[in-house]
Amino acid sequence: MKNIISIGWNSWLKRHKESVLLFDSIAAASEIALMLNGQWDGCNGVIIVKCDEIAVNTATKLLEAGWCYQGASKAVLDRVTTDEILRRYAMGERNFINANLRCAVLASVNLSEINLSYAKLSWADLSQANLSFADLTAADLSKANLSGADLSKTYLMRTNLKGADLQLADMRGANLSSANLSEVNLTDADLRGANLALADLRGANFHFCNLNGANLTGAKLIESDLAFARQ
Repeated sequence: MKNIISIGWNSWLKRHKESVLLFDSIAAASEIALMLNGQWDGCNGVIIVKCDEIAVNTATKLLEAGWCYQGASKAVLDRVTTDEILRRYAMGERNFINANLRCAVLASVNLSEINLSYAKLSWADLSQANLSFADLTAADLSKANLSGADLSKTYLMRTNLKGADLQLADMRGANLSSANLSEVNLTDADLRGANLALADLRGANFHFCNLNGANLTGAKLIESDLAFARQ
């Protein structure tokens, strides 16, 4: 079923030029898609041809919902609670783009393959969490606790990880191109085969970090910082 929805969604995007709107619940997205003759993605996204913000605001006001454009630099969606994330994830939902999870406590949970791109996760506790194959593109994870987390094969392009704790994290094969990793703690982290091209690594702690096979092309770093890394 998910594949059918995905194929239809991508096909629609290719044929039209329109706005992708994100709502703070699946129910609101479904209702508003019907009200405004939009294309619902099965999660919390709706494609609207020639978006009329007045109409969207009127509809969301009636449903007491929040919305923003996909990829908005500042999300306007309400804060998502930890319990809600876990409940919706357990029901099969994976799309939480732009979610506001600042300071959330999600330690040791399984969120493999979740889509948290552009999400606000600064100061969140994700220690020991399973985020393998997750999409965290352009998310804000500054000062987050990711110690011991499974970030293998995770998408972290342009992600802000400044000052994050990544000690003992499994980041094998992760894509961290153009990510901000300045001042992060990578002690004993496993970055074998990771893509760190154009990443900002200045001031990072690489003590006993495994960088075997990692791509550091164009990365910003101080060579002496790599003295204690394993390569």
